Amino acid sequence: MRRPPASLIAIVLGFLTLLLAPPATASSPLAQVTAEFRKTSSWESGYQGGYTIKNGSRTRLDGWSVAFTLPANTTVSTHWDARLTRDGSRHVFSDAGHNGTLAPGASVTFGWVATGHGVPAHCVLNNGGPCDNGSDTTPPSVPTGVTVTSVGETALQIGWTASTDDRSAPLTYEISLDGAAPVTVVGATSHRVAGLSPATGYLLRVRAKDAAGNTSAYSLAVTGRTGDPRPRARTMPTAPYVDMGAWPTPSLPTLASESGLKNFSLGFITATTCKAMWFNHFDPRTGWAGADIAALRAAGGEVKVSFGGAGGRELAQTCDSVDALFAEYDAVVTQYDLKYVDFDIEGSATADPVSLARRSAALARLQQAHPGLRISLTLPVTPSGLTATGLSVVASARDAGVELDIVNIMTMDYFMVIDYGDAALSAAEATLAQLRSLYPAGDDARLWGMLGVTPMLGENDDHQIYDQADTRQLVAFARSRGLGMISYWDVTRDRNACTGGHLSLCTNIPQSPYEFSRIAAAYAG
Repeated sequence: MRRPPASLIAIVLGFLTLLLAPPATASSPLAQVTAEFRKTSSWESGYQGGYTIKNGSRTRLDGWSVAFTLPANTTVSTHWDARLTRDGSRHVFSDAGHNGTLAPGASVTFGWVATGHGVPAHCVLNNGGPCDNGSDTTPPSVPTGVTVTSVGETALQIGWTASTDDRSAPLTYEISLDGAAPVTVVGATSHRVAGLSPATGYLLRVRAKDAAGNTSAYSLAVTGRTGDPRPRARTMPTAPYVDMGAWPTPSLPTLASESGLKNFSLGFITATTCKAMWFNHFDPRTGWAGADIAALRAAGGEVKVSFGGAGGRELAQTCDSVDALFAEYDAVVTQYDLKYVDFDIEGSATADPVSLARRSAALARLQQAHPGLRISLTLPVTPSGLTATGLSVVASARDAGVELDIVNIMTMDYFMVIDYGDAALSAAEATLAQLRSLYPAGDDARLWGMLGVTPMLGENDDHQIYDQADTRQLVAFARSRGLGMISYWDVTRDRNACTGGHLSLCTNIPQSPYEFSRIAAAYAG
């Protein structure tokens, strides 16, 4: 019989070796590729998270994929830096092409925003091995040193010593208040629990959770008691908006002396990058408009600086971290020695959970850095109350531990043929009912004191009219309910008292200069 050539024997033996070879072991190159999951932020309805894939081998990795399952109550809404295919609960993320090659020691990250709080399970890499190069079943240590670090009338600040874990992944923490479902805290060892009842004792416990979902036992409970209720001083019951981007720049002392008003909401601080700017033109750090603000204060007035607005992006959408966002907010508050700040969140910004969570976390830190700072949220509304996305803005702030001073509703631009004066009151009543569900510990007097109403004077963008009689009706309503604030858009239009002009300049109804302002100024809280 003819013998096969040596080269053929080598090929056959090599093929058999491949067939009989055991799967990758922990010492093989493929097994040294890992994927580590991490939540980067969390809010009431979901979270942002992702995987970091690391090539721990000595050879180049060409192409990667990560497959895992999510529970039925959790869905991926958006994702980045990877291609996604789904089959029921199974999700497979593969490289996006440009990031598929990993040199030895290199890593790459992809991520997603989820609705729901389920985390990945049964994760495998493209080599069929587990993502973490071995199952993690060890929980973190129990948090220690849990203490109440500061007390407010409706909030408690707690801190604790970080837990340890057998893996290097960052830990999240869960805080339980009186045995209720826990609140998740990401990347911190302190938390402000807000929305509490005054003069009330609470039991707080903390536990740690690692990236694999292993949870420690709860810490020993600590007791915290909120402060005694204080009379709510409405130092800015009337604070209409001034468009600081108007030309010529409005003079605040002049507006005050001519209108009878004392306080103003100044708009707007906006951003194109992670840098606070007055309507994208002037840097607050230079003290722009500072002399006017000082003169107004010397005359007994005060200002509230507003971030965002309909015509610009709010900083939470342009800064990519809580630290960077806090630094910008803090710079503005410090520069003008602010006691009041406002956040006008409109349009798609109300439906962006990532920026909502980032803003809420930064505002909670801002209040810690500036005790007594009063924060308002200005939101679009319908005659039947806040929209679902508007409610999520308030809930996000509450859950992050922000003590809100005012929830200010913009009773304007309904694009309905209705009486805009009556609609403003309907919107206020409906929003109060929503605040009751968000703050069940608050009585009606307190919740009315949290509510602000802001119509657009005269002709609205939809050509419907809000007139002087509507303003008188609002003032009477505010007195009967103890409304937290009356505002409107805006003082410059009221001063101009013009008809037939652009809506940014004119109310386009018959009126005398400052007629609306003099009506509103009569409300003293």
